[in-house]
Amino acid sequence: MRPARGLYQFAEAVPDARRSIAEASALVPKGVICLTSALEFHDLTLHMPSAIWMAIDRTAWKPKVDYPPIRFVRFSGRVLAEGIKRHRIEGVDVPVFEPAKTIVDCFRYRNKIGLDIALEGLREGLRKRRARPDQLWKFAQSGRAWSVMRPYVEAMVPDGA
Repeated sequence: MRPARGLYQFAEAVPDARRSIAEASALVPKGVICLTSALEFHDLTLHMPSAIWMAIDRTAWKPKVDYPPIRFVRFSGRVLAEGIKRHRIEGVDVPVFEPAKTIVDCFRYRNKIGLDIALEGLREGLRKRRARPDQLWKFAQSGRAWSVMRPYVEAMVPDGA
């Protein structure tokens, strides 16, 4: 079966979130999995995004992809390049932002995805120890989101952490 140009799968294949992420990365090689898709990949949210969120350079051409559904956000060069971890999924090299960077980006794009999802990601990231306050501060400083995040981080981090 051919779900999209350049993608092939068995007809009896069961839909899977990780497979969809791998397919999106194969179709958009310069994109990075971000926002709620990255939160879900890192198991930091219960929210299942209806489309895969991908970050592309702010001057890059926006690819036309019908399947899987992809929503694009544009990042500047420096913010796009930092905090990427590569994972191998079904033979595809998939770039995904690390948990702390993902949480910061969720606060940066809180008007698109919702503050509740950003707060859930922050809470779960701190609880599961996938993001430390110093990592959050570092990414928030470069992404200019610390003034927004600071009260929430201070409320969720116990004294002396």
